[in-house]
Amino acid sequence: MLAGSNLLMNTAWYWHLKVPGKALWLVVLLSWGIAFFEYGIAVPANRIGARVYSLEQLKVIQEFMSLLSFVLVAWALFGQKPGWNEVVGFSLVGAGAWFIFKGPLG
Repeated sequence: MLAGSNLLMNTAWYWHLKVPGKALWLVVLLSWGIAFFEYGIAVPANRIGARVYSLEQLKVIQEFMSLLSFVLVAWALFGQKPGWNEVVGFSLVGAGAWFIFKGPLG
């Protein structure tokens, strides 16, 4: 559910860049429409996830999925493949996620 919500949100945030000639008010309304469905998935996903994960862990899962879905949306809509800088940067975020799930150090 979190993966689906992140795909919807990244689509809501970036799809309108494909149609720069459309009125801003129109693309804002359409993006809000997409976000409405995203929230309909994200809120239950977080409620269900909170039974198993801490808030910090849920946030890390969401951020990881947000980055992954951003890469997919950028690739699918704009043909932008991630380069080495993005791979390294996203890997560092992944390392941060590992520390959150690892538990207390020491």
